[in-house]
Order: sequence, then C-alpha cells, then structure tokens
Amino acid sequence: MKKKLLIRTATVLLTLGALALGTRAAIMLTNTVTGQPLELSEAPEEGRDTQAVLKFLETGTNIYNEDPVCLPKGHELFLSMCSGCHGHYAEGKIGPGLNDSYWTYPKNETDQGLFETIFGGAQGQMGPMYGALNMNEMLLVMAWVRHVYKDDPQGATWLTAEQRASFKPFDANAKHIEPSEVMPPKCGGPAG
Repeated sequence: MKKKLLIRTATVLLTLGALALGTRAAIMLTNTVTGQPLELSEAPEEGRDTQAVLKFLETGTNIYNEDPVCLPKGHELFLSMCSGCHGHYAEGKIGPGLNDSYWTYPKNETDQGLFETIFGGAQGQMGPMYGALNMNEMLLVMAWVRHVYKDDPQGATWLTAEQRASFKPFDANAKHIEPSEVMPPKCGGPAG
C-alpha cells in the first residue's frame, strides 16, 4: 500500500513538473492536420493541473465521460463555444456533426484524437481552441460531445465496457442534462 502511494505521488510530481516546464504528455499529441507535435504550453495556465488533465496526459483517457456531475458544465461550455458551428446537440451546421459514428477525422473516435483536433484545430473554420478553452474545459466539452452520441453504443470506443453496457443513445427530444455555469470541484472547479 505504501509503495503504491509512493509511486502515485511520484507520478503526480513528475507530471506537475513536466507541466511547469512546458507541459509535456506521456502520450504523443499531434496536430490533426499537420501531424506536428502539439505545443501544450500555448494553453492557459489555468486548468492544466486538474486530476482529469493529468490522467488524460498520462493515458489519453477522459475521466469526465458520462460523469453526471461534470456533464452540465460540459454542456454549458459546448453551447457557448461550439454549438454555433456544430449545432446545439452536435448534429452539425457549418461544422460537421459530432454526435454520430461518422468522423471527418477518424482519429476523433478516440479521446486523444478529439482532444488533438480541439486543441490544435483542423481544416476549414475549426481553429485551435487553446486560446478560448483551457485543457480542463476541453475535456469537459469532449465529455458532452460523447454524451450526445446517438448511434449504437458498441461503436462508442471512448466508453468503458461498463459505460457502454448502460449507455442510452442521445435523443434531443427526451429530457436531458441542462447546462450549468457551476464548475464543481470534481470537475476542476475551486479546490478541484
């Protein structure tokens, strides 16, 4: 038990040190269009050291996926930053739909790929979002995009097996999670 705690503490300290020295990730993050490494130090300082960001940079996994506490904030961020191009429920408008099994960039089927596209931008009008959202907010937006998935859950590779088994495809006409400006601590808010 003590060894596990020591390893976990060392991992957190190394990750925090890497963030402080230029924000490097254990996973290789590349620009969706150019394939060049993403420069994470371009992102705001705020939102770099949350548990979700640290876990994501280590594993490429978004712990906010299907987290009912964090989805309302993800919904609010999506509405304010993304819905103008992608539609209120990610059905697509000027930008492509994000709520089905077709991906303009197949890498977006993974959380790592979707983060790379949001952070570094893509073709067309999708510019880099690191100036508008911090890295934690990007993960919250990604969780909302994953939540509004309307196709067969078996294709939702970003979900755990347990989440996939209980996932209900999104129905815009059904009652759903309302947006919220509140940033709970569990989702990277104060003391989070």
